[in-house]
Amino acid sequence: MMNKVKKSRVLACALRERTPFAVLLYVWTMVVLASMCFSPPTFAAEKTVGVIMTGNISYYKDIHKAFIEGLNQEGLFAQGKVDVVVQTPAPETMAWTNAARKLVAIGSAVIVSYGAPATLSVMSETSDIPIVFAGVYDPQALGITGKNITGISAKVPVTSLIKNLKSISNFKTLGVIINDSEKDSVLQANEVKQLEGSFGFSSKSFNVKRAEDASRITGVDALYLTTGCTGMHCVTNIVGVARKGKMASGATIGGGEASGVILTIAANPQEQGREAAERVAKLIKGASAASLPVEQPKKVDMIINLKEATDMGLKVPFDLLTSATKVIK
Repeated sequence: MMNKVKKSRVLACALRERTPFAVLLYVWTMVVLASMCFSPPTFAAEKTVGVIMTGNISYYKDIHKAFIEGLNQEGLFAQGKVDVVVQTPAPETMAWTNAARKLVAIGSAVIVSYGAPATLSVMSETSDIPIVFAGVYDPQALGITGKNITGISAKVPVTSLIKNLKSISNFKTLGVIINDSEKDSVLQANEVKQLEGSFGFSSKSFNVKRAEDASRITGVDALYLTTGCTGMHCVTNIVGVARKGKMASGATIGGGEASGVILTIAANPQEQGREAAERVAKLIKGASAASLPVEQPKKVDMIINLKEATDMGLKVPFDLLTSATKVIK
């Protein structure tokens, strides 16, 4: 404080004297005051991209990694054009709803959702903010349409999974892992039911909402894990039951192969993430969601965990191994 007072007195005296020194002192003081009052400008991101990625599901993590790489390739991180805010809710209805509400509340310019439950939750919270989805099984059948919605489907033929799983294990009873509050998993269970006569088996659905529900899986000789989030969240527990009962297992969502799912047929997660990033880039640059048609998957992975099958005494046909995109030995 004393230094400021002394400077003020010196300035006042110099101004009264109207000497060249007074002018120089005045200019110097103004520069100092300006530097004290104004900090250098900080550049905030122009737009926020919200993301809902249901927690601890490997397939969604792979999609998200490709999505971030895609945004970077599109140049959206350059000079702070976008800021990505990620919500990782547990696989529960209220958690998905709360995550969607948060992303709406912060003023997201675009909301990206992985999987059907997250996408449907965002749809219920906004009809204005553009929504980009990925990893959604049959969006059309689930009613995931609208003027503010675009994305890439992750639908793969359930027929293919059943046919190829049958070639590994000629099962007679198939357990279908669903969550009755996840519409996509119920849809796939219904598709499986329609295939019973063609492939000579009967199916039984198991409603798995938490890890302990896996212990209820009995009375079947093979398992099908639908794209339900809770099933993949509890995949280790489900595979444990399959091992104990020597049941062949298949899935139409990636990520479970590392835990021991024997046959996975799923839309390629890298393509899903890149396509989502391209759509976000176009939306940020001014395109409307309605002008971006929903893309169908062009790349489908078939992953075989040969080690798991061999440990169970199951034989995988050679032609299946040669057509696989990845074999775990």
